[in-house]
Amino acid sequence: MQEELLQFKKLGVWQLVDKPKGAKVIGTRWVLRYKRDDHGIVVRNKARLVVQGFRQIEGIDYNEVFTPVARLEAIRPKILSLLSEVIVQKQ
Repeated sequence: MQEELLQFKKLGVWQLVDKPKGAKVIGTRWVLRYKRDDHGIVVRNKARLVVQGFRQIEGIDYNEVFTPVARLEAIRPKILSLLSEVIVQKQ
């Protein structure tokens, strides 16, 4: 869990501010998962801090939702373009 919190701080994911008057606090919880190897032995513990979204109401607690997701098929041409530039520069 400490590792996850350090990542939040390092990346500037959030900023601690005072609660506005009349606003309700939306809770968070930790989701814990275990990463196992082929033999079922726990290799790594993973922790994620998530918002309890079921308590949010659209239009009151948030206005829009954005999830940055890119499929490999969408970014593959850009990756290939960058790789070709690197190869040309090295020659």
